[in-house]
Amino acid sequence: MRIISGKLKGKSINYIKDSTTRPLKDSVKENIFNVLNHSNLIDINIEEANIFDLYSGIGSFGLECISRGANKVTFIEQNKNTFKVLKENLVALSIIDQAMIINNKIENCIDKINKEKYDIFFLDPPFVDKEFIKNLQSIKNNKLYKNKHIIIIHRERNANDNLDGLINTFITKHYGRSKIIFGVFS
Repeated sequence: MRIISGKLKGKSINYIKDSTTRPLKDSVKENIFNVLNHSNLIDINIEEANIFDLYSGIGSFGLECISRGANKVTFIEQNKNTFKVLKENLVALSIIDQAMIINNKIENCIDKINKEKYDIFFLDPPFVDKEFIKNLQSIKNNKLYKNKHIIIIHRERNANDNLDGLINTFITKHYGRSKIIFGVFS
């Protein structure tokens, strides 16, 4: 795995080779950034943005955002081994100062996070996880989003998650087994 673009372009990212994680493929990540940068439906600039990377795993999405000029990324990862690799990636890339990293369940953190407002939310929960909808609702209830914001959710292609009344989806893309949902809080 590697950083695709920006000041860290070409740098390697460590990852875990087991069944507990599902790193975001470089091709899917690149397509997400193409949509962010080129869709006339999205008015968010990654440069200087505050990013909330939930279920962050090894941090590939948030690391890419920092490389592309994001102001700050808040990473939340529950798994201790995966969290260790995330932290190692931040240190190895010398960008730990642009990150807040939390090793806990998301539902234990959202109410306690300072009332920072975020521009971009990236959720990559395990495909079997349905709790992410409650976590999205908690983010909405705590108003952790700026007026101009974007929510990006990585799900399995055939997932049938009920997001009605929570977010307004305006783009859905399919890449192999993955489905990427772009929306805003309703």
